[in-house]
Amino acid sequence: NHIDPIHIPVETEYTALVIRINQNRDPLVIYVGKRFRNREEYSSIPSFDAKQLNGDYTGLYSSAYTSSGTRNLLEPAIQVVHADGNPSLELKYISHQQETIDESRGILLTTIHLKDPVYPFEVILYYKAYYKENIIEQWTSIKHTESNTVRLQKYSSANLYFSSTDKYYLTHFHGDWAREMNPEEIQLSAGIKILDTKLGTRADLFQSPSFVLSLHQPLNHDDENYGEVFAGTLAWSGNYQIQFEIDSLRNLRLIAGINPYASEYVLIPDKEFITPSFLFTYSCQGLGLISRNWHRWARKYRIPQGEGNRLTLLNNWETTLFDFDEQKLVTLIKDSKKLGVDLFLLDDGWFGNKYPRNNDSAGLGDWQENVKKLPHGIGYLISEAETIGIKFGIWIEPEMVNPKSELYENHPDWIIKLPNRSEYYFRNQLVLDMSNQAVQDFVYDVVDRLFTEHPKLAYIKWDCNAVIYNAYSTTNSHQSHLYVDYVHGLYSVLDRLRKKYPSVSIMLCSGGGGRIDYGILQYFTEFWPSDNTDGLERIFIQWSYSFFFPAITMCNHVTDWGKQSLKFRTDIAMMGKLGYDIVVSKLDENELIFSQQVLNNYARLKDIIWHGDLFRLVSPYRQDHDIASLMFVNENQDKALWFTYLINNRYRAGSNRVIRLNGLDPVRMYTIQEINIYPGTDNSTIIFQNSLSGDYLMTFGFNPMVDVQRPSVVLEMTGHI
Repeated sequence: NHIDPIHIPVETEYTALVIRINQNRDPLVIYVGKRFRNREEYSSIPSFDAKQLNGDYTGLYSSAYTSSGTRNLLEPAIQVVHADGNPSLELKYISHQQETIDESRGILLTTIHLKDPVYPFEVILYYKAYYKENIIEQWTSIKHTESNTVRLQKYSSANLYFSSTDKYYLTHFHGDWAREMNPEEIQLSAGIKILDTKLGTRADLFQSPSFVLSLHQPLNHDDENYGEVFAGTLAWSGNYQIQFEIDSLRNLRLIAGINPYASEYVLIPDKEFITPSFLFTYSCQGLGLISRNWHRWARKYRIPQGEGNRLTLLNNWETTLFDFDEQKLVTLIKDSKKLGVDLFLLDDGWFGNKYPRNNDSAGLGDWQENVKKLPHGIGYLISEAETIGIKFGIWIEPEMVNPKSELYENHPDWIIKLPNRSEYYFRNQLVLDMSNQAVQDFVYDVVDRLFTEHPKLAYIKWDCNAVIYNAYSTTNSHQSHLYVDYVHGLYSVLDRLRKKYPSVSIMLCSGGGGRIDYGILQYFTEFWPSDNTDGLERIFIQWSYSFFFPAITMCNHVTDWGKQSLKFRTDIAMMGKLGYDIVVSKLDENELIFSQQVLNNYARLKDIIWHGDLFRLVSPYRQDHDIASLMFVNENQDKALWFTYLINNRYRAGSNRVIRLNGLDPVRMYTIQEINIYPGTDNSTIIFQNSLSGDYLMTFGFNPMVDVQRPSVVLEMTGHI
């Protein structure tokens, strides 16, 4: 059944993904890039005739969803074994629809229905285009009506094809505890480069599921307004796999989805399997626009209260670790009020009685207040906080259990561990089996009970410190489902909680940045990027996260980690959601005055940081540079906040020349005022009496005068016509 070619453009304001259905009904990706002015011209993009190669690869190289078996010898996006044992799949076009699902916001959903010509097996490709934000979200639905179960051996979310250049430069982000998100750029060469994880829970500990792809040339860190850039991320909080293959034609095949490792999925007839979303954005104006696309989309569509408010807080962890009692905490609550934050956050160590949580080897899973530490319970602390006018939050890690706990003794069947094998611990703990409905109910009840018993509880810090060792479920009938069902179970619990408590603030934490993706962030208002809070280190960590995640989601705390000044550490924490993890009583008079002034400034200016556009001006990754500089500009372009930091302490290091600004209104005149000035500092204030135009500041620039004596400078800019 040959047909005339059909073209299905998926478009945003600047971007297009174009699917061609060829005469054989094969779905092909013929274009990813800048949107054409005339969409009719997509049909003029030449067809690739694979018959000129050895063998006939027509419809395979650029397939929109490459199936395995038959004549395909390329890396597939989907691999199945049918009910009769046949290990092949063909997917042919049946129909497609394009419908506007939110006209005011410009959201268009495209669905492409594919089916095997022989077997009752179908796949639906979904593409949701966010027009104004230039984000395309894609996912896949898989279903069959065969006589028995079908085994899904690979089930990717996305399959893209790039043919506009023969040079692709991948920036991926890797690391470990306390050194998250280190960027590394490589030129992709023949063969397959794989980003993946098999850690199960703390999945992003070593490798992030977010990446940047620069076309034609390496990523331009000198000028973020320049270059053709594609960026993608998988919205999945478990094992993932992202494959980049330079094929024999020097084109790029990209396949992203759940990692098929140990995860064959047995699909019963009529049951639909839906993959997680792969999200991407494109820019022909450099990395800066890529980030602003992500930020605008996330604030508007993905993060709870993404366009709303956040709470500044003081956390007790760095101050007390596990060593505290009720009176200590009441003193810290009063210190929080004295400092000027919105909330006091009680961290790890408040629970467990038979096995008290006095260190990290006991008590996890026993979520009742420790009567020795908290004789009057959490309610008393909440009341004390409320009396002095601040809110109260608490730390939990409900997916985990210590072997030394009542939960471990009472419910060994709830724990992920192999029979006939030694137990392996990560931070002295094991992981609960979230594929088990009873465990899901338990985890839900832990959180629900906290809010039910303490309706004025305002904040949760949800931690996840362990990876999955000895993967085995005592209740799951298919062991190969565990990794997938775990995440589905976790999402199910979080979904239930969010429906009941839609407005509560919840911080996502995973021993730092071990689980940060847009799948789980649909349930969390913010995330903890790293346990490393050294000021200098945090510049680099926060910089990398800013490529994908908006400032309103990034929890940056002032702590005693590092040898930099309090001002330096504070100015760096201010470039996101500001918080504190310090001993307020040990601050001297000037340190306390400074911190209080900063919190007043932050309350006045936080909307610019949280809801404004980010412009990174000078990258800390640039060669031979001593500084990092970035700014936030509000939507009206009449307020901006500019941060500049010294990253090199060598002789005469600093901002030795002007920095060109970005994002301002060229017509407006801007006054420049330095803020966050440490008490008693001489000659530190920049007040530019003669206003400068946005045009001047973006064309010529301005020097914030950063040097060894002034290692961090924060400038407030006010525009007027």
